[in-house]
Amino acid sequence: MNAAPDTSTIAGWIRDGRTSLGIELGSTRIKACLVGDDPSVVVAVGEHEWENQLVDGLWTYSLEDVWSGLQAAFADLSADVTRRHGLPLETIGAIGVSAMMHGYLAFAEADELLVPFRTWRNTNTGPAAAELSREFGVNIPLRWSVAHLYQAVVDSEEHVPSIRFVTTLAGYVHWRLTGERVLGIGDASGMFPIDDATRGYDPGMLARLDQLVAGRGIQGAVVDLLPRVLPAGADAGSLTDEGARLLDPSGALRAGIPLCPPEGDAGTGMVATNSVAPRAGNVSAGTSIFAMVVLERPLQNAHDELDLVTTPAGDPVAMVHCNNGASELAAWVSLFRRFADAAGAELDADAAYRALFTEALEGEADAGGVFAYNQLSGEPIAGLDAGRPLVVRTDDSRFTLANFMRAQLYGVFATLSLGMTVLDDEGVALDRMFAHGGIFRTAGVAQRFLAAALGAPVSVADTASEGGAWGVAVLAAYRGSGETTTLPEYLRDHVFRGASLHVIEPYPDDVAGFAAYLDRYRAGLAIERAATEAL
Repeated sequence: MNAAPDTSTIAGWIRDGRTSLGIELGSTRIKACLVGDDPSVVVAVGEHEWENQLVDGLWTYSLEDVWSGLQAAFADLSADVTRRHGLPLETIGAIGVSAMMHGYLAFAEADELLVPFRTWRNTNTGPAAAELSREFGVNIPLRWSVAHLYQAVVDSEEHVPSIRFVTTLAGYVHWRLTGERVLGIGDASGMFPIDDATRGYDPGMLARLDQLVAGRGIQGAVVDLLPRVLPAGADAGSLTDEGARLLDPSGALRAGIPLCPPEGDAGTGMVATNSVAPRAGNVSAGTSIFAMVVLERPLQNAHDELDLVTTPAGDPVAMVHCNNGASELAAWVSLFRRFADAAGAELDADAAYRALFTEALEGEADAGGVFAYNQLSGEPIAGLDAGRPLVVRTDDSRFTLANFMRAQLYGVFATLSLGMTVLDDEGVALDRMFAHGGIFRTAGVAQRFLAAALGAPVSVADTASEGGAWGVAVLAAYRGSGETTTLPEYLRDHVFRGASLHVIEPYPDDVAGFAAYLDRYRAGLAIERAATEAL
């Protein structure tokens, strides 16, 4: 990024509160990232690992785990500030909260949670999503908050008449920290369709939904249950005394810090990769994997494979979202780490990933007849209502470690590749594709295979592994800067000026090999369906 400042400059930023904090609640980690007055400079980081639970057939996280995890991540960040810079963390210039998009958090009049948080990972909303897609004339994915809300109405769930507020995870955390029931437009676009002209919820679709739910338990207009929509840079409230204690029970953190609008992980990923202008795109790989492409014109048709969402500034985006990303790959790496430990050759996580990813480069271009299904849960793009992780190989396969690891990495990108063909068919223009997420920390491996899957150059920045936590820290800095420039201009001029990017062009042999792999993968989806029916 920009030239690194000296230690006294950074200490001055911390002491004077000329910093910005981004907190992102991801699927497996809650991460905190503190940046300096120059938002390209990461001052400190903190994190906390957590896991979802399957409760009564639905994926969830408890609100107790939300707050204990946030406090642990913030405490880890504060300790990192002191360790690196010898100062306590008492004030911050601005804060931003991001989290997994979509899902369903419904609250009653007295602000009590009515049912456990239903995450984006649940696929029980099929009937509601299908009906709303027909009624609205646009694709309403199973993950979207409105699909969860309408499914509860369709199922006549007992809690429906008591609903007074529905939000996402980022919106919930922001509300508790500030008292403001608001949502960044990018995250809001995963709740309900956004109108391009007003950059608010689509009024015609809201009116139609009011008709659909009339007499079925919902009290009043649906729009009154939803958070207010805000663009990047807007005033989204300030940290209250109660919010400061929630985030930092030690009492060191001061109240009154301004917050930017809360955003979803898709939007913060776009910011983290400078992919908020038309013809730019990015891929975010974590527990899920998704690609975002900023559109310069409307799509000609509605597509089940595509979500129409927005950037944090409100510009239209086509999103290819796959429920299953790198979790199965991580499970295999963990297994190999345990084998190394048992053999007396203990490896830390980074070393294990580096060794196994490097081995994958030695594999055959088509993975030698080995292929892997990474579906731990349902995958709508692949037509799967449920998932069973599988490794399959043909009778003439070459079952080597190199081919096995290449198959696992190809498997992370396979379903994404299926969805991206729809954008190709629509003639969507793309000048550049950026990638971020922990899978790209081992330089040049996952990035190379993604280039093969997309048939396009892929860029990774030095901040790729910081991901959305850094992205929302940048959004907080944008809010705190008082800039009147647009978000794309701010990123270009203040954040990514002189950025260090690593670009990999697709290797022709990899492209041909991945295409052969994908043909087998597509044909073998019948095996995956049979496994979900049998087990």
